[in-house]
Amino acid sequence: MTRSDKLRQKIQSSGYKYKYIADVLGLSYYGLKRKIDNKNFFNTKEVQVLCEILKISTDEKEYIFFAPDVQKSIHRIKVKE
Repeated sequence: MTRSDKLRQKIQSSGYKYKYIADVLGLSYYGLKRKIDNKNFFNTKEVQVLCEILKISTDEKEYIFFAPDVQKSIHRIKVKE
């Protein structure tokens, strides 16, 4: 789960437009907005590119793209034997 508010802040402070970022990622404007709004997930390459163009540090990357809510839901899944 992406922390949408934090990612939006990084985009705004970068000065880049959503359309430009979408183009760099190979997405439509609508596709980027869906990912920011957690309706679709960013893949690994997209996260890497976003970190590069938005100058997101490793710590910020963990905080923005790997929210604890995701980790909690993973731990609740039990494997049937």
